[in-house]
Amino acid sequence: MDAILLAGGTITEDDPLFELTGGGKKALTPIAGRPMVQWVLDAICQAQQVEHVVVVGLEEEVGSGGLKPVHYLSDGGSMLANAKAGFEFVHMSRPDQEQVLLASSDIPTITPEIVDWRILGAQEHGADLDYAVVTRATMEARFPDSRRSFIRLRDVEVCGGDLNVLHIGLVENEQLWERIIAARKNAFRQASLLGWDMLFLVLTRRVTLENAERLVSKRLGLDGRVTISPYAELAMDADKPEQAALLEQDLLRSNPQI
Repeated sequence: MDAILLAGGTITEDDPLFELTGGGKKALTPIAGRPMVQWVLDAICQAQQVEHVVVVGLEEEVGSGGLKPVHYLSDGGSMLANAKAGFEFVHMSRPDQEQVLLASSDIPTITPEIVDWRILGAQEHGADLDYAVVTRATMEARFPDSRRSFIRLRDVEVCGGDLNVLHIGLVENEQLWERIIAARKNAFRQASLLGWDMLFLVLTRRVTLENAERLVSKRLGLDGRVTISPYAELAMDADKPEQAALLEQDLLRSNPQI
């Protein structure tokens, strides 16, 4: 499977990470002595199930160590534009690809094993959209100070992951992408983008994760699947200085040679 790594976006003065970076590309935020995106790119390139990688939003400022072919596309100005550019590139250069792994550049603690697990599970089910979630219990066991927001359902509390698999044809549904991207960082918006009745069910805890999966698929008109990840790393992103510091400490512990 090919992978698209979204690395666009510039940090502005009102961004919490501005004090850490002084501006510039968020993907190049220094984490444990390296650009944040480099950690993600290395994990993807070392995964056995990945064939090609498309990095969208950067020039050739980071490398892959030659493990897999890596293509760089310039920043299109928005997450939607970058995702669409990546999907179009894969579709034109690798027309045999039906599913694509979509990753963000701010999950630096993922590993090749996590990437392979994600791809193999999605290929087995073949859904249009295979969306990963992490339970509060899993997240807090791995990263007690994560400060992530969670959606509280009847049977479980979850947060969304940033390592997902999509059918390549979905990129043409711009309205769907705009709604999903707008809701990406807010748990309640993730529910409300499906309608206020869905949000009511979430707020009153009347829906289980299985029911939510079925409702989402029906509402969005696609074959959707929710995968509960045993790996908190794919949902532990760096949006605030304290989260970046947490991730840096974790990487330094697991990479003592740095």
